[in-house]
Amino acid sequence: MPTSFFLALSAIMFVLGILGVLLRRNALVIFMSLELMFNAANLAFVTFANQYQLLTGQIFVFFIMAVAAAEVAVGLALMVAIFRNKGSVDIDQLNSLKG
Repeated sequence: MPTSFFLALSAIMFVLGILGVLLRRNALVIFMSLELMFNAANLAFVTFANQYQLLTGQIFVFFIMAVAAAEVAVGLALMVAIFRNKGSVDIDQLNSLKG
């Protein structure tokens, strides 16, 4: 398959992630949209690494996956804590940082 198909898929995934972040009010959906954007970047890195026969793109993907795993751990812990305090993970209700 040509490289352009993978890059087009990566661009579509990234745009869907951006739309999810901008248009949704649920913190969990925003969190999943960020993960979709990470995966789109990973697909682009792997595509270019495959096209140019370099290992650096796959190394970047490894580091992005490590950052995404840390984000999942911290992000889900924050969402659980917010849900326990507020009873909802709606972004509109989280306008204050008071305890």
